[in-house]
Amino acid sequence: MANQRSTFMGPRLRRLRRNLGLTQAVMAGDLEVSPSYIALIERNHRPMSADLLIRLAETYDLDIAAFAGAEDDTLAQLEAALADPVFSDLAIGRDDIRDLTSTNPALSEAVAALYQRYRASQRAVMETRAGGAGADAKDPLEEARDFIAKARNYFPELDKAGEETALALAAARRTPMEAIAERMKNRHGLELRILPADVMVGAYRRHDRHRGQIAISEALDQASRLFQAALQLALLELGDALDAAAPEAQFETEAGRRLARAALANYAAAAMLLPYGRFFESVNELKYDIESLGRRFGASFEQIAHRLTTLQRPGSEGVPFFFLRIDAAGNVSKRFTAGVFPFARYGGSCPLWNIHETFRMPHKIVSQIIQLPDGETYFSLARTIHGGEAGFAAPKAERAVALGCEVKHAKELIYASGLDVENAEPTPIGVTCRLCPRPSCAARAHPPLERRLIIDEHRRMATPFSFAFD
Repeated sequence: MANQRSTFMGPRLRRLRRNLGLTQAVMAGDLEVSPSYIALIERNHRPMSADLLIRLAETYDLDIAAFAGAEDDTLAQLEAALADPVFSDLAIGRDDIRDLTSTNPALSEAVAALYQRYRASQRAVMETRAGGAGADAKDPLEEARDFIAKARNYFPELDKAGEETALALAAARRTPMEAIAERMKNRHGLELRILPADVMVGAYRRHDRHRGQIAISEALDQASRLFQAALQLALLELGDALDAAAPEAQFETEAGRRLARAALANYAAAAMLLPYGRFFESVNELKYDIESLGRRFGASFEQIAHRLTTLQRPGSEGVPFFFLRIDAAGNVSKRFTAGVFPFARYGGSCPLWNIHETFRMPHKIVSQIIQLPDGETYFSLARTIHGGEAGFAAPKAERAVALGCEVKHAKELIYASGLDVENAEPTPIGVTCRLCPRPSCAARAHPPLERRLIIDEHRRMATPFSFAFD
């Protein structure tokens, strides 16, 4: 029975096809089979033959072992969903779940997706209450973040365009900055200049159409200057691709669309400077060593951390990371969930997460195994970064960034070397205090929204609030 199940790969084939942006007819043409045959395989009405699997790997540059041998994500998602207390009276066992995923994978995916929507709706209701008056108004920033999250921060057309530009820049046999400046001059008639901070009047980058120049502030470090130059090149050359990736119809607010487009322009710039294929090879060679990757590519810690969240190319997938950036007060200025970590829309992060400890240890990478109240366990690493201008008395912003992944991926990271992550005791954290049900947390700042407070004048507990579980 196990062998029979292993040949049915409908959900994985459908997911691959959708990630590649192909119709069943186009994929069938690529593989020299009929569209109806692809449809039958995707519905698990036909097994995946060895011959077709080989053709699939050759056509789309896939790792056969990773595609054919990996456990389907739906099984894990369904197990997590059916472990919810709401199903406790049904006595659903692991064998029941396996039977469902093997006999009806489409229904399994639907149940898992429905549960995720249910949990998201629960969080949205509580977060709206936490946000106070006006929280139900459409937030352009959240709209843009939701758009990026829905795409899992992966935009293949921008990656392809970035790789093509990177090859052209490399062919110039100049430094990356010189190659970009030459391309701007030859293609767009624009001069790239590095100007003093007082001339820039607070701007880091400026497109001066009147003078025909792109000005970048000398107050930025070399990695930031190069990134700003690549970002401007992306805006000059990839406007249509950016508009296509963030169509107006997907947004309720114009501000949300423009914020998403700006995020995509940054994505395209990273794709130029850290082209997918070469970057992915280096990531595996260096075992996700962020500082070593930064030195190899001339990029900052934050730029590398950002790029690591985008490695979702079918057949060349990286570890699915979530990303967070905060300041010393705990304000969240950037976040990406990777579909695995439920960040709160309102409020800060849990004070027990050691991302907050990094401000006492500047530029030192700290790691931690953390566990949410639902039992999901993650491996995270965090470090401070510095933003702002260079020079004495210049305004600076100290922030911390954290990358995290499900603990099962930790063995791929150099930061987990020598650690028994599978058996280590995790630090219990919450999403945010108002959404965290843990009763014995001394660090709690607010009572949970969904619990009834217990007020007892005659007893003072170690925790700030006491609440019921009814």
